[in-house]
Amino acid sequence: MKGDRNSKKFTQPIIKISIAAIALGITVMIIALSIVSGFQREIRNKVIGFGGHIQITKYDSQNTYEATPIDKNQAFYPSLDTVEGIKHIQIFATKAGIIKTNEDIYGVIVKGIGSDFDWSFFNDKLKEGTPIVIDTANPNNDIIISQTIANKMNIKLHDKMFLYFIQTDGQLRPKDFIVKGIYQSGLEQFDNIYVITDIAHIQKRNNWSSNLIGGFEVIIDKYEDLTKIDEFVYDHIGYDLYSSTILDKNPDIFNWLELQDINVMIIIILMVLVAVINIISALLILILERTNMIGILKALGMPNWNVRKVFLYNALNLIIKGLVIGNIVGIGLCLLQLQFGFLKLPEESYYVSEVPIQLNLYSIIVLNIGTLIVCFLMLILPSYVITKISPVKAIRFD
Repeated sequence: MKGDRNSKKFTQPIIKISIAAIALGITVMIIALSIVSGFQREIRNKVIGFGGHIQITKYDSQNTYEATPIDKNQAFYPSLDTVEGIKHIQIFATKAGIIKTNEDIYGVIVKGIGSDFDWSFFNDKLKEGTPIVIDTANPNNDIIISQTIANKMNIKLHDKMFLYFIQTDGQLRPKDFIVKGIYQSGLEQFDNIYVITDIAHIQKRNNWSSNLIGGFEVIIDKYEDLTKIDEFVYDHIGYDLYSSTILDKNPDIFNWLELQDINVMIIIILMVLVAVINIISALLILILERTNMIGILKALGMPNWNVRKVFLYNALNLIIKGLVIGNIVGIGLCLLQLQFGFLKLPEESYYVSEVPIQLNLYSIIVLNIGTLIVCFLMLILPSYVITKISPVKAIRFD
């Protein structure tokens, strides 16, 4: 009895450490997966907010801000948003410009929008002011600029500012605007250059009629359907038009986001490796502790595989305990961050103001099942040591 008590004093800490290692591993994996998924979603949504999921333009207007105009009166506009999976379609045009103050000048891209513009992205990005109200009959002089541009040019809300449109012949055509709103998306690549105003100003400077635009932006319901819907759009817009996805427009950003998946895979592999090493250690300790019992069971005629199953099921119980604890802690911390956002980040460095979280039930289930299977399979070989234990020597073992 004294030997059993001493044995338990030795094995119990090992078992607890093994459970803790599995719990810590699954906690880290859930948090890492949720953060990376959340980060990818936030950055992706910000890029999409500036150009939609799919852009429809003239075939010869790719990768240029001075697009060849197309007629707004197309067979697919605005009925395209009735197609399943497509949320909205809106017109746009872009043109290069220069903001000029008494002290400085600054180059920008002027994005012209129509009355059909979806403000859902910018509504929570506006730090000051309100969205522009587009009246096709009476264009106003309102403009929205980024906080970055406002700081660099020392422009305040409701200030009057001069913007020079750059013509294709190199000439400058000035226009005065009133700052209606100041936004901040956190994505400096876009905050540094984009200002938003009524598309009528671009039409006028380009000598376009009111029915000519730079193109259409298509917003879809699910990012995962992007390729499929882009193929559908391309097949239904006519031979002289071209559709390009947000991935085609910003390959550097999306390639960088995909690289984040590699970091998650490395973390998952390391955490599973730690869990496997600890649970194998626990199994071997349990076998060592129960050597006498193994000898008695084998002496009574129990086959080796049945004896091994006793220890494998015991180890499986430890794995499940660790997974349950890890899921409670990991999902709990993610939910707390979602609710309170207590972990902040410098937006100028990470493009988001707080640690983003996206909990995916399917991914968490796969993570748990995968960890359980890998850990269990890794125990089969170490359990083979039981077959090498001699019943006579094991019964005498102390």
